[in-house]
Amino acid sequence: MSSLPPLVPVEQGTYEPPSPVPVEGEAPPRIPHIGHALLLFLIAFVALVLSQGLLLVISGAYHNPEVMASVLRNPKCILAVQASLYLATLLAAWIIFPMLWQRGFAEGIQWNAPKAKKLAWKIIPLGLVLSWGVQAITSLITMPKSMPMDDFFKTRADVWLITAFGTLLAPVVEEIFFRGFLFPAFAIAYDWLSLPRTPEAVLLWRSTTTLSTPAFFFSGFLTSIFFAWLHAAQLAHTWAAVAVLLCVSFLFTFVRVRTQSVACSALLHASYNFCVFLTAFVVTGGYQHLDKMTR
Repeated sequence: MSSLPPLVPVEQGTYEPPSPVPVEGEAPPRIPHIGHALLLFLIAFVALVLSQGLLLVISGAYHNPEVMASVLRNPKCILAVQASLYLATLLAAWIIFPMLWQRGFAEGIQWNAPKAKKLAWKIIPLGLVLSWGVQAITSLITMPKSMPMDDFFKTRADVWLITAFGTLLAPVVEEIFFRGFLFPAFAIAYDWLSLPRTPEAVLLWRSTTTLSTPAFFFSGFLTSIFFAWLHAAQLAHTWAAVAVLLCVSFLFTFVRVRTQSVACSALLHASYNFCVFLTAFVVTGGYQHLDKMTR
């Protein structure tokens, strides 16, 4: 297998997740793999069901289907459920996966906060420039007059809530899910399935954690498809805009791989989102004239 130079650390040219000292001749287990990713999404599904159920119980809407549907469409309720989903899933993952991995959660997903702190002066401007560029491109795309995201820009309270959620919580959790779990899981699976079933190839697999270049592109593209699909409803499934978002996601993946830090891609994601809301803030006069956000 050919190695991908940026994959870790850069000077070594290999992907070597931090780990305890392995037994001689045997590399540490590659994580997170597909099984871990599936477990994460099972946890997320349970958290979603519990969050929605708790909301309906608190609101007293569980006994009336019409009221129930109205509650679940309310922007504040949607944000409450999504924030609860993200936080509950992250907390459960933080508890469960270190026991499976025999190493810390941040180490297992390659969070690598010191790298993000060191490169923040580069990453934040990159996120701002990227966001402005994407906004310029999407302004040329014909979008529907009404989109689901418009519901979050009808009152100032809703706008401030979505701004806080989209700038602080969503980038961190989504990068952990997509770049911390899905990206390595798909890449590891790709290399395992493409591995020649020879003693030499199996020995190489067991003695290194290097990912191949094709695995990077395959996993980066597939992860970005899932990322764009998650946000497609917000864009009313306008596929040109979704395609642009897919490209943005691939860049997030490249930064995560290049820096060997999910914290770096999270910082880039947060900077990107912040610029989107900053533009809306300026256009609406400090969220005073939300009618200017209507299409």
